[in-house]
Amino acid sequence: MIPISRPLIGPEEEEAVLAVLRSGMIAQGPEVERFEAEFAALCGTRHAVAVMNGTIALYLALLAHNIGPGDEVITTPFSFIATANSILMTGATPVFVDIDPRTYNLNPDLIPAAITSRTRAIMPVHLYGQPADMAPIIEIARRYNLAIIEDAAQAIGATYRDQPVGSFGVGCFSLYATKNVTSGEGGMITTNDPAIADRLRLLRNHGSRVRYYHEILGYNFRMTDLQAAIGRAQLAKCERFTAQRIANAAFLSEHIRHPAVITPYVRPDVRHVFHQYTIRVIGNRDAAIKQLNAAGVGTAIFYPLPIPQQPLYRKLGIEAETPVADRIAREIIALPVHPALSLEELQQIAAAVNALTVHEPVLVA
Repeated sequence: MIPISRPLIGPEEEEAVLAVLRSGMIAQGPEVERFEAEFAALCGTRHAVAVMNGTIALYLALLAHNIGPGDEVITTPFSFIATANSILMTGATPVFVDIDPRTYNLNPDLIPAAITSRTRAIMPVHLYGQPADMAPIIEIARRYNLAIIEDAAQAIGATYRDQPVGSFGVGCFSLYATKNVTSGEGGMITTNDPAIADRLRLLRNHGSRVRYYHEILGYNFRMTDLQAAIGRAQLAKCERFTAQRIANAAFLSEHIRHPAVITPYVRPDVRHVFHQYTIRVIGNRDAAIKQLNAAGVGTAIFYPLPIPQQPLYRKLGIEAETPVADRIAREIIALPVHPALSLEELQQIAAAVNALTVHEPVLVA
């Protein structure tokens, strides 16, 4: 079976971890500082703050903007649940706006109608590695004096109009095992605002900048030097890995020619880094998945249920009309696109998709 993802860990990561173990400094230390500097340079920001994971990155970014009970944050219904849960964790309320039917990202045209006197921020998600349409989002945020918190968990190395994601507002990245760059588990927050960066560092470290002196209520959300060592070794390979993902995606889009399958749309003004390569199957998706798996092609569904339909959100009474997200969630299938794929495996994936036998109604764009 061709796996849907495959972390690529080599001798560079092994040696980096051994070097940290030999140093005796395994908690947050100089490796974390170096990782932060290198990550900030990649994203074109003045600051990067390393934390435990991507969910914590989102949570702390919200706290750094003093977002809490009574506030609202506009976001997408079509993402991993951590996006919206990070808003709930602060006591604020997520407000869901439907998605663009081509990119599956937040639809900027629908944002103004969702803004109220309690709206404090917009949280776009750069889903699957494709940047959200940031220009209109920035204009809306400026008009209504809203913060922008980018969920860039899947989009390290992506750009919008040649500007790196994570540099438009406060960027939040995941370094989970299956991400394009991994530290095993970890997260990173990027910003150009020194006051926000200072508050983030306090929040992740018990509210302390001087040991045993605590200025605010903070948490233990630090990254270790062991994680940072892996992350730095991965970061050095990021461009090579990304170029291969883009090439693999281009091959699949060129060779998949099934009339009931829609391949990913890529905006002309972005660099899509293809954390996931998702097709839409117009027909019997369950049958398609069974056929692909039988042909040795791993699959996944990201995501089968829009967030407002999750049991938690139904219990909380947080509802939204999101017909586009609802439709996309019923049709998508993710295929392998990771940089370890061989030409033969890419050919096998395309052939398996082209051989699908599913009901083929009239295609819907």
